[in-house]
Amino acid sequence: MLNRIVDEIVVGGGVIGASIAYELKKRGHSVLLLEASSIGSGASSAAAGMLGVQMEWQQSSPLFSFAKESCALYPSLAEELYELTGINVQYLKQGAMKLIEQEEQVGELQKCAVFQEEQGMRAEVRRPDQFLEKHVAKDFAAALYCPDEGQVSAPHVTKAFAKAAERSGVDIIEHTPVIDVLKENGKAVGVVTKRGERFYAKNVLVTSGFQTADLIPNLPRLTPVKGECLSVKTDEALFQTTLFTEGCYLVPKQGNRVIIGATTKPNETSSEVEAASVLGLLTKAARIVPEINRASLENVWSGVRPLTRDGYPYLGEVPEVPHLYIAAGHYRNGILLAPRTATYMADVLENKVASRSYRDTFKQNRVKGVRV
Repeated sequence: MLNRIVDEIVVGGGVIGASIAYELKKRGHSVLLLEASSIGSGASSAAAGMLGVQMEWQQSSPLFSFAKESCALYPSLAEELYELTGINVQYLKQGAMKLIEQEEQVGELQKCAVFQEEQGMRAEVRRPDQFLEKHVAKDFAAALYCPDEGQVSAPHVTKAFAKAAERSGVDIIEHTPVIDVLKENGKAVGVVTKRGERFYAKNVLVTSGFQTADLIPNLPRLTPVKGECLSVKTDEALFQTTLFTEGCYLVPKQGNRVIIGATTKPNETSSEVEAASVLGLLTKAARIVPEINRASLENVWSGVRPLTRDGYPYLGEVPEVPHLYIAAGHYRNGILLAPRTATYMADVLENKVASRSYRDTFKQNRVKGVRV
């Protein structure tokens, strides 16, 4: 292993790194994936798994189009991963609702529905007497209802990508922090691990979340944003639709579980979950579904999401270092954007025409410092 040169080394075993490794292997590349801890141990497994294209975007943008394309890959991808790994990523398309408190917000909600309909996505504004979920409080002003919004289990998706990559022939080495990128004549040729090991490749891709900047020279700062979540269990399924309000979401899962999230704490990276955060999330959740007060607390956890300056992920080659690539900064949409990020980065490495076309679309909106 030490003396073999692979096509790509992927640094980071979260959902982005694992999906890219799998896609590259499918295209015939030789790939080595190095993970500092264990696969999916960071933000990827902490996510609630929402595929919230319509909940996240209210107007057209390149990232909106990118997210739509990524979401559209999930139905067939879920089947593909299950056939290869036996892991059910729990893909469901049961809709989502964005609830608003104030009557003066209804106009904006209606504009959003019109925009999404124009984009070929089903959306409508519903009043409380039209809510399909009987346990949702009826004293909200209205809700944007999007019946085609979906979700997956984030930990299962990440593990499925990694297992699929490994079964396809990707070498995966966990508990192996990378501390530096090897360069010759200004070009990336491999990496050095904390144990002093050297691995060589034609290309190096860094997908290490908010820690990506540790390995990329002159990269604009990635802000770590800690998010705390919790899960509860109920005696019966209280609702099927994913529910959103300002500062809170409720995602129904298998086994009458509900994930409630998430706090937003910039520049915090600790794994602790504060009691005040749990109290705040439960209070907001009970405002949406009062029956949540009767649920039993199952678990609490946190994750650190990587945020770029303009909200667009860094996807491309580092200008000053040929053969060094980056795929990071997906913030709270890593699970959603992973499938399209994988095909996009593979296209970039292969200099595909489709990729060049998309890079032209992104050009005016990307963070400077990463070649697109």
